Amino acid sequence: MSASDLIHSIRGLGVVFLLVTTAASMSVNAASRSLCVEVRPRFTGAPLMFDVLTNSNAAGQRLSITRLDFLLSNFALRRADEEWQRLSNQFAYLSCREGRTRFTLANIPAGGFDRIRFQVGVPEKENHADPSGLAASHALNLNLNDLHWSWQGGYVFLALEGNWLTAEGRQRGYSYHIATDPLLMTVELPLSPALSADSELRLALQVDEIFAGRLPFRITEELASTHSRIGDPLAAQLRENIEHAFAVESIGVEPFKQMGTSTPIRLEIAATATPYRLTLPSFFPRPELPLDNPLTEEGVELGRRLFHDLRLSRNNRQSCASCHHAESAFTEARRYSAGADGVTGHRNAMPLLNLAWKSAFFWDGRAATLREQVLQPIENPVEMHETLTGVVVKLAHPTNDYPSQFARTFGAPEITTDRIARALEQFLFVQVSHRSKFDRSLAGAVELNEQEKRGFELFHTEYDPRRGQLGADCFHCHGGPLFQNQGFANNGLDVVLTDLGRYEATRKDGDKGKFAVPSLRNVAITTPYMHDGRFATLEEVIEHYSSGVKPSPTLDPNLAKHPEGGVPLSPEDKRALVAFLKTLTDERFLASPTQLSRTP
Repeated sequence: MSASDLIHSIRGLGVVFLLVTTAASMSVNAASRSLCVEVRPRFTGAPLMFDVLTNSNAAGQRLSITRLDFLLSNFALRRADEEWQRLSNQFAYLSCREGRTRFTLANIPAGGFDRIRFQVGVPEKENHADPSGLAASHALNLNLNDLHWSWQGGYVFLALEGNWLTAEGRQRGYSYHIATDPLLMTVELPLSPALSADSELRLALQVDEIFAGRLPFRITEELASTHSRIGDPLAAQLRENIEHAFAVESIGVEPFKQMGTSTPIRLEIAATATPYRLTLPSFFPRPELPLDNPLTEEGVELGRRLFHDLRLSRNNRQSCASCHHAESAFTEARRYSAGADGVTGHRNAMPLLNLAWKSAFFWDGRAATLREQVLQPIENPVEMHETLTGVVVKLAHPTNDYPSQFARTFGAPEITTDRIARALEQFLFVQVSHRSKFDRSLAGAVELNEQEKRGFELFHTEYDPRRGQLGADCFHCHGGPLFQNQGFANNGLDVVLTDLGRYEATRKDGDKGKFAVPSLRNVAITTPYMHDGRFATLEEVIEHYSSGVKPSPTLDPNLAKHPEGGVPLSPEDKRALVAFLKTLTDERFLASPTQLSRTP
């Protein structure tokens, strides 16, 4: 599909919806009979070790697995009388490397069941439906699973990625994305002893069988990737192997145990507070805003004031806005920012936009929530170098009117660290960018020129010359309407890793040199680029991915599968990519950023 066809196919989606967050939006489903399912990845019978080149396929090739994500649907259980009980409208998303391996099937009738059936993938109806209206926690929410094919539509049913060693001992990447309706996979397994409700079922996913099952294959440069194009024999081969890679490992007889524990939601909101009406485009996925901190007019305004208050720093001369300038999409046009004591950091200030769709914060993801993140720069000795206690004392000084504003927001005048974090969180959540030239083109208000359309096409096309695909392959990491994903990646900046990135938060060797994948919205005004700000222009960034990608043990497989150095692009194509990226600028960030979420 051409760029023009893609853009035309999604026009009309530019209608906005309003998201009003209030405590009344909370609901709890009634209890029902349930089945907890756990999928355990295995390799030759042992627990799968991710990120290490210690696995061997049937051909004796050494390989690693760095990603194993998939969707499950169409669950059914068979009774002893051979009648199948379908469990309608239930889906599961699993990301095995990240530990997301458990899910719950609900509304199971009483009785025993001797077989289970499910499909790996998404049925045709849901596969081609608009996912933007799905709840943030829904398995098919495109922001949750990072398995949606972006503007092309449809889901990747299973993504298996990693690295392999060539006969010469060179590390290369492989990337297998099984998708499209004909490749929907069906798995049926016997249950012995018979399964009853309120039990736990453990399934083994024998990953070695994906490479060496009924249709074994040897990884080569020719067979290092598949995007499930029609007639691709490797995709069909993998489909057959995946269908036979599952096995029942055990059936628990203990009473069903809920995954995790629920804690009461503690609301702090003034009775007179006005709900904030957050305006979002209909093609954005629904965000999962915290239920214990509903957006209010008063909370957003308090957060705006705190964001710009110099007293959050030790020397009363630096605010959050000192390093996150609104006119630069809340970044700073310097490679490294200087803190309150004049000390310079070692990472570039990240843009603060569309944070409602992020699940981890900072370049290394060390903060799990935005509320946690906003407090850390205050105490960081390289940044604002203040204590939280000191901030509370300064804000509560009788000469300030903060107590009254805290009362209008939270119902009481006391200033606490938690309330400061809640207010800053609310302000940052409403900094939503969605009115760029590209967005207006989707609504038919403007037309992209030919060079911009060419850049869009390159951005969303794989580089797979063996199958006639000669794109720039950008969308694997920067896909969808947010032009980002939730993951972390090593994008080939260095052979020797001096900043270990994500590893500093997880201590997993496979995370060394990985950093958060940022949104490319407003990328033209967020210079410089990369976690260390090493590139000053978009042209330098494009050149890096075309000729400057450097090998290292954790290099992302979607880059490692390409020719040495990167995806070869012509000068014309490089200019087209830059032209397209410039269409992602939301000019409102250059004017009145506090009103961003109000302009449809």
